[in-house]
Amino acid sequence: MTLSQLDYIVAVDTYRHFATAAEACHVTQPTLSMQIQKLEDELGILVFDRSKQPVVPTETGQAVLAQARDVLRAARRIPEIVSESKDDFRGDFRIGIIPTLAPYLLPYFIGEFIAKYPAVSVQIQELVTEQIIERLRNGLIDVGLVVTPLTENGITEIPLFEEPFVVYAADSNPLLTKSALTPADLQMDGLWLLTEGHCFRNQVMNLCGADRQANGTNALRYETGSLETLIKLIDKQGGFTLLPYLATLDMDTTRQARLRPFDLPQPVREVSLVMHRSFLKRKLINTFRAEILTHLPDEVSSKEKSSQVVRLK
Repeated sequence: MTLSQLDYIVAVDTYRHFATAAEACHVTQPTLSMQIQKLEDELGILVFDRSKQPVVPTETGQAVLAQARDVLRAARRIPEIVSESKDDFRGDFRIGIIPTLAPYLLPYFIGEFIAKYPAVSVQIQELVTEQIIERLRNGLIDVGLVVTPLTENGITEIPLFEEPFVVYAADSNPLLTKSALTPADLQMDGLWLLTEGHCFRNQVMNLCGADRQANGTNALRYETGSLETLIKLIDKQGGFTLLPYLATLDMDTTRQARLRPFDLPQPVREVSLVMHRSFLKRKLINTFRAEILTHLPDEVSSKEKSSQVVRLK
């Protein structure tokens, strides 16, 4: 049994396709297939059920694959320990971040991070939380920036900061007659939401009422994954939505006038780094965390958790 063979079976499990796995491992498909066959012969089991398309692990194969991933992580940790002892940060650093954070948080710190560590190749993907968790488990990304708590087995969470929610409403909306709002004020038609699959949608639904219909009785029903699209729809079509605070900092004065904060206790979301429990690149991830915290705006800077907030899940 070799580490290369374990790498090959993990690649097939990740991509569920022998040709794609071979390409990812930089070998020919016959080489990959032969080495997997040798491993199966040595173990006396089939790791994969090749009769199904896409290929899937057998029941025993699933247990072998889980152990193989742990073995590979442990093996990759050895050269990483040596690099960390020299403060030698280099190689790929793969980050997954949810769409309601990416355009508002990344600009504050990512340029400084890249400038400080030019030998690190930063690769960023915008993904919903479910995709980030899946890629962490498959080893396709190193760290995620998501809203927590997730309570996912095998996933480590490191909280960074709490971000308040604010209401954004059209000029004609009665919500703007108040200087501050409560969740009870939101029991009205005209609520615009992100598409299903976005954790921000779930948090808004939890605050406004899980049985709410998006857009109320409006004739227009529009699904989007973009907060900016929601803002523009409200400007033209009316209604209201909730926004994370960071999404409001670059607004002009006209749009700023359409924002309303919440009374205490204030609804917030907890933003965290998430990694696989056996995560690699530990020192680099700790450096990444410090860079984020150093450049946060004062309004969402990391502080001790307040009792005057309601943390939405």
